[in-house]
Amino acid sequence: MTHSVAVVVGSASQDSLNRRLARALQLAAPESLEFIEAEIADLPFYRPEFDADYPEIGVRLKQVVEEADALLFVTPEYNRSIPAVLKNSLEWLSRPKGTSALSGKPAMMAGATPGGVGTAVAQAQLRSVLTHLDVRLLGQPELYVQISKQQFDDEGRATREGTQDFLATAMRAFADHIGAVLA
Repeated sequence: MTHSVAVVVGSASQDSLNRRLARALQLAAPESLEFIEAEIADLPFYRPEFDADYPEIGVRLKQVVEEADALLFVTPEYNRSIPAVLKNSLEWLSRPKGTSALSGKPAMMAGATPGGVGTAVAQAQLRSVLTHLDVRLLGQPELYVQISKQQFDDEGRATREGTQDFLATAMRAFADHIGAVLA
């Protein structure tokens, strides 16, 4: 069975390490997973006034996520937290109250940084928010990837020895998680 996965990259940069990691994860995934990016970079800051009349950009984002079977969050860490663009997208996706596009969705988190600590703090904060929003997160493996732009080939695969295998193993676990949650 094929499952669709909405990919939420927590960076507004088109050339971010996390966008590259998202691509590497997609290339490492089993064929049973199909991916679509949930664009968040151009969302205006969420305000409750939008609840009565969502702008088209918010409607499109919610539609992509609602139609997906699962979610893949790939995020950098900014100042020991999740980026504002990612937090803002979660506000859009969970509002108005009672209409969350996130509730019950199986999901996985990953993140890349050039530093050794990776995105551990950001992912801990993201886990807290997603758990509150009733997202069914994959617990293991955790993906805190230390990587640089030079460690991706022209197609987007990670080139550091062992990294692509690790990503493939993680994506198989994610596919299994999706199947279990949706069963």
